[in-house]
Amino acid sequence: MKSKLVSDAPSAQVHVVVLDSGEEAFGALTKFANDAKVTAASLTAIGAFDRATVGWFDFASKSYRKIEINEQCEVLCAIGDIATGDDGKASLHIHIVLGLSDGSTRGGHLLAGIVRPTLEVVVTEAPARLRRRKRPELGIALIDPAATA
Repeated sequence: MKSKLVSDAPSAQVHVVVLDSGEEAFGALTKFANDAKVTAASLTAIGAFDRATVGWFDFASKSYRKIEINEQCEVLCAIGDIATGDDGKASLHIHIVLGLSDGSTRGGHLLAGIVRPTLEVVVTEAPARLRRRKRPELGIALIDPAATA
């Protein structure tokens, strides 16, 4: 993974993060956010995966149903945010649409993706702190605008 700060404006720092073939995207982006001490940001990405796992949240079981994509796929659109979780570490929430070789798509929450050949991510950091808190009644963690990070 390589990254570069392309804007250091007080209103928003912008990082470009480029992942290489073989890297696991969700883990690498979480590591970047922790290392860069990102506490509030949005992100977008394009690129491709060798294979990926996306999730569909099932409210009845309070868990993600995994959808495995075991083929090369294009990252048509990825959008998400970064906040601070209950554990004080970066918490990513990314929705993704993947294009398959026949033109069909799969989408959901990005759970994992093995990059091939690249993933280009733009992280726009806000001069703020966002806190993502676990909501036991829902089974997921959501951003709580009233909470301090």
